[in-house]
Amino acid sequence: MNGNHTTQDELTKNVVSGVLVIDKPVGMTSHDVVQIVRKGTGIRRAGHTGTLDPRASGVLVVLIGPAVRLSEYISASDKRYQATIRLGATTETYDAEGPIIQTSVKVDVTEAEFEDALQSFIGEIEQVPPPYSAVKVKGRKAYEMSRKGEKVDLEPRQINVYSLELLEWAPPEAVVDVFCSSGTYVRSLAHDLGQKLGCGAHLVGLRRTKSGRFTLRDSVPLRRLREAFTSGEWYRYLIPAADALADWPMIELDPDQVELVRHGHRVAAEEGAKGWARGVSMQGDLVALMEYDPESNEWQPRKVFFQT
Repeated sequence: MNGNHTTQDELTKNVVSGVLVIDKPVGMTSHDVVQIVRKGTGIRRAGHTGTLDPRASGVLVVLIGPAVRLSEYISASDKRYQATIRLGATTETYDAEGPIIQTSVKVDVTEAEFEDALQSFIGEIEQVPPPYSAVKVKGRKAYEMSRKGEKVDLEPRQINVYSLELLEWAPPEAVVDVFCSSGTYVRSLAHDLGQKLGCGAHLVGLRRTKSGRFTLRDSVPLRRLREAFTSGEWYRYLIPAADALADWPMIELDPDQVELVRHGHRVAAEEGAKGWARGVSMQGDLVALMEYDPESNEWQPRKVFFQT
């Protein structure tokens, strides 16, 4: 935005709502990227849907404007990563950042043994987060306690690992495709794999290839987005809010229904309706997230987004 047409700019900023899928480079925090988006768009209301470590690259979903209210629904989405794991050493942080605490004289693991061990982590499993993580223990972040040399006891969490595929075997390193539920720590996966193999392991590279329905194919490199902020063409990368939950059922609302829903009123449901759905206007704008009420056979607006 160049500020030459302030009134129009302000008007646009008030109604802009959507998603920027960014290919985050290594070395930046997710918060850094959100700050760049706020500055570049001139829109204060922006937030990401799931932290990506500074050492990791890949898909970071940033919501802008009223679409930030979709965060809780998108954050819980499944994730996919390409992880590079190095065998033969265990580190304090479970990645290459921290000091090595244990090494193996020789990594005597075959590809078949590695594949075998990998398969044992598929399914619903319990996972202990890394001691250097943002998980809170009695109100304090685990990594802050770990840095002070305090012992951190973290409770295991239930996660779901849908698939693990060995993409490249080049000992002592292996590249693995990880498809998992939100809340999975790939660093812990690498560490636990090393323990199971008996030689130790840690994560040396991580790239998020998918977050919810968004993949690297949907993303724009941060460098290119910054150029678009300067030229004022960043809108072309903005994905409409209605598409953010494209895997949800969609109900097309006519103008009368839009008016009803906008004021919190229910609308009649079609046969076979169930669960949650997106209410979308005939122009393709996200009007509301709606929940089906089987007793009245109606859709109840739960979160209304439409603005006049």
